Amino acid sequence: MTVHSLPAVPAMPTRDILGTAVAALGWQEAIDLLNEAVGQKRFTRIGFMNAHNANLTVHHPRYAKVLKDFIVLPDGIGVDIASSMLYGSAFPANLNGTDFVPEWLATTKTPLTVALLGAKRNSVERARSYFEQRAPQHRFVLIHDGFFDEEREKGILIELLALKPDVLIVAMGVPRQELWIADHITPEHCILPIGVGALFDLLSGTVPRAPPAIRNLRMEWVYRLAVEPRRLFRRYVLGVPAFLWRVMRQRRPLGGRA
Repeated sequence: MTVHSLPAVPAMPTRDILGTAVAALGWQEAIDLLNEAVGQKRFTRIGFMNAHNANLTVHHPRYAKVLKDFIVLPDGIGVDIASSMLYGSAFPANLNGTDFVPEWLATTKTPLTVALLGAKRNSVERARSYFEQRAPQHRFVLIHDGFFDEEREKGILIELLALKPDVLIVAMGVPRQELWIADHITPEHCILPIGVGALFDLLSGTVPRAPPAIRNLRMEWVYRLAVEPRRLFRRYVLGVPAFLWRVMRQRRPLGGRA
């Protein structure tokens, strides 16, 4: 598959994190950006960058290339540390998808049609219920879980063409979700495709979130490692030092950039 030709990504302040331009926006600025894209029916791909995703761009050149056609938002303390090392300050806001996407939908008053695709069936069904309670002004349509073959994929794309939601939330994990969006989703399918990783699992309670006090300390990754040590050992125990080492190698005078 080839990446579809897209309008240029709107100009905005960005910071280079291991070769990916990550948007340096405040919380309200990011909400306004998404609202503007939907309001103008401007096809815009949204992704997120944390330390793990940044490491993946090093090993997956196509993932890194695909992200150039996304607006990439900063997610977590890792990229804040990187930004401080490279640019002298953290990003203006932690726009992690787990908090930002539900908050954006809850505060956006204009009714939208939002399609949900990904995760296991139980997780996406519970996530839809969560969204319906938190943002009842919108219509939430469950398209499919994240497990489908090529034949079912054709049906999913036909369904999206018929529905043409304002927003398509894709929870398939990184980098599969971004590559799938790049390969299959065009302006004919939706306006705003968003890759959200484990969002449905977290909203449904399938994967527990850290208590608010731990989240406020920016230590949720430690909690997740304690809950899922086998699955997340490489991501955090090995991945975080590797990420910081790569950032140190990138570090150089960047005069004048945002």
